[in-house]
Amino acid sequence: MKFFIDTANLDEIREAHELGVLDGVTTNPSLMAKVGIKGKNNIFKHYKSICDIVDGDVSAEVISTDFKGIIREGEELAEIDEKIVVKVPMIRDGVKAIKYFADKEIKTNCTLVFSAGQALLAAKAGATYVSPFVGRLDDISMDGIDLIESIVSIYENYGFLTQVLAASIRHPVHILKCAEIGADVATCPLSVITSLLNHPLTDSGLKKFLADAATFTE
Repeated sequence: MKFFIDTANLDEIREAHELGVLDGVTTNPSLMAKVGIKGKNNIFKHYKSICDIVDGDVSAEVISTDFKGIIREGEELAEIDEKIVVKVPMIRDGVKAIKYFADKEIKTNCTLVFSAGQALLAAKAGATYVSPFVGRLDDISMDGIDLIESIVSIYENYGFLTQVLAASIRHPVHILKCAEIGADVATCPLSVITSLLNHPLTDSGLKKFLADAATFTE
């Protein structure tokens, strides 16, 4: 499974990269605003700064919802760096745009996916990634993990190359469940990734080892 970090914070991206587990980054306008990045030129420069840190794909989201607007924005974003993946919403014109980008060999991430049917359409259109939102489904008492499992099964049935990018990951159990059923990518905050480091027996075991080691120097 690939780990993407869902942020526009350069310090967090560097930290994840230094940890050695970072495969890519996903962003959106809200995350850009959260770190105070506003204005087209500044946003594009920030995307380039992210690309300079990571080795893998960086999803950059369009704002337009009409076909021509999505194409215009997507082509501009794709010119920033070869690592850029154009993030497109799961709407009618979004699916049309994904097909257009696929024919142009521009990578895409179909976002705001909440059903297997939507994921099937995205794959048929040639999306590089599809982003089902696990946590948001859980919020309305639906099982987001079940959706990931359905999409993985459908893609395996027909040999789709579209990667399942589990998004809206809220806690480490989400990551582990997605890994168990074969999601290709999990994108989440850095804190969720680093929480996988934690276990009380690791802490207590290390404490004992260090206490025992201290007696060697007495």
